[in-house]
Amino acid sequence: MQKKLKLWDAIMLVMGSMIGSGIFIVSADMMRNLGSGFWMIAVWVITGVMTVAAAISYGELSALYPKAGGQYTYLKEIFGRRMGFLYGWGLFTVIQTGTIAAVAMAFGKFTAYLVPSLNNAAPIFQSGEFMITWIQILAIAVIILLTYINTRGVESGKLLQNVFTGSKIAALLGLIAAGFILVDFSHLAENFSFGFESFSNLKKDPLGNFLKEGWEPIGGMTLLGGIAAAMVGSVFSSVAWESVTFVSGEIENPKKNVVKSMIYGTSAVMILYIAVNYVYLNALDRDS
Repeated sequence: MQKKLKLWDAIMLVMGSMIGSGIFIVSADMMRNLGSGFWMIAVWVITGVMTVAAAISYGELSALYPKAGGQYTYLKEIFGRRMGFLYGWGLFTVIQTGTIAAVAMAFGKFTAYLVPSLNNAAPIFQSGEFMITWIQILAIAVIILLTYINTRGVESGKLLQNVFTGSKIAALLGLIAAGFILVDFSHLAENFSFGFESFSNLKKDPLGNFLKEGWEPIGGMTLLGGIAAAMVGSVFSSVAWESVTFVSGEIENPKKNVVKSMIYGTSAVMILYIAVNYVYLNALDRDS
């Protein structure tokens, strides 16, 4: 394979794989589970540490086996060809295929918000509950287009990836800037107060739970349960960074650059995610 991907391209691939719809939709559920901006940010920090640690560990595998194939290569080398074969076919028929289909459908549904006629159009075909809609056709068309571009070679795929990832990073930076500059009234102190005061006043009920006037008692197990539930969303938004290992064979000096790309890419995305959540807490009150 021709090694045409530089370190910057690998970092953009990591960041582009991670940044998706999750950062825009999971924070509301996390806030409902935790009731505190302090603990929501704490969960994102914990997720960030876990993600970077996982990237470092994964980087060691990529240094040992600097070949294209990612998890397939690692499983084959460590556990044998049979395990690699099973994972490879699982990835091809279910894991990656299902992910691509889900992302394409999300693209179609969000596009329908901008083009209402897509949502209001009658199904192309319908038999009972089964139907084919224009949103599905759009999703299929996007998959075919992106597949075609990637079959044109590494250069075409690299350009497309860098443009899309750059646009996502620019959008997040714009959101962060607007969320602090254009907001007239900050809810940051209000959203953080519950997290700090519930533990700083040290008032407890007879069972030993911390109390906050106007709120239900916060027990240790309740808090742990809320953190566990909230981490489902934060972890969901922070996966897919390992995608860069699928193209290890096309990256310059893969023994070093794959590791660096995963560490730099995951660290940058987690910093962006934490900053975006600060914007949510600054612009919106707890009940929004």
